[in-house]
Amino acid sequence: MNSKSYRYHLTALLLMISFLGCSGSNHKNDKNIDAALTWKLSDIRKKMPDGFVMLGDPQLVSSSVGNAVHFNGRNDAFLYNRNPLNGLQQFTIEVIMKPDSAGPFAQRFFHLGTSRGHRVLMEIRNTGTQWYLDAFLNSVTNLTLADSSKTHPTGKWYDVAFVVDNGKMDTYVNGKHELSRRVKFEPFTGGKASLGVRMNREYWYKGDIDEVRITSRKLSPSEFLKY
Repeated sequence: MNSKSYRYHLTALLLMISFLGCSGSNHKNDKNIDAALTWKLSDIRKKMPDGFVMLGDPQLVSSSVGNAVHFNGRNDAFLYNRNPLNGLQQFTIEVIMKPDSAGPFAQRFFHLGTSRGHRVLMEIRNTGTQWYLDAFLNSVTNLTLADSSKTHPTGKWYDVAFVVDNGKMDTYVNGKHELSRRVKFEPFTGGKASLGVRMNREYWYKGDIDEVRITSRKLSPSEFLKY
């Protein structure tokens, strides 16, 4: 392992260790996924861990997946003062979410990195009764994965996954592959994270989020969260 690769791996390990204090999950298929960061949003809402800031008043809600958090699409969000992707050369981001039918068309439900520079954005486009996924990566190049024909009904729970590995980015909804592109990627070295809104507080998300998991490798659909 060369010195540059060693620094990336060490940075990722230290970051994941620092996040253990806000990890936790109650999903039935939990596994000892290596170097995984898990945010259970109902736990965060009840007792804000170090590094988190709450905007607005995201509400705890009871649902078919257990306790979750509802974002009102206007001013509800969580901000986190680190970027969990720092140092990772590959990763899988999963979000258990339920988009609301009454939300705006363009919504950013997860943002990692910087506001305008290197960043990952997980977004939806909401037509009222349907939504489709939009995943964006700005690293060496800027690339978007979105297809308006791949729609899903609003008001239901989904596991949305974004995978970056070995020069490729892929998206999945409920374990089904949607889109893929080749990408030039260099690991992140700074930035923060936001849930429920873009980091510059635009494009608010309306709907529920149960859980977020970030894993420092590519997961296969059989390893994704179930709800």
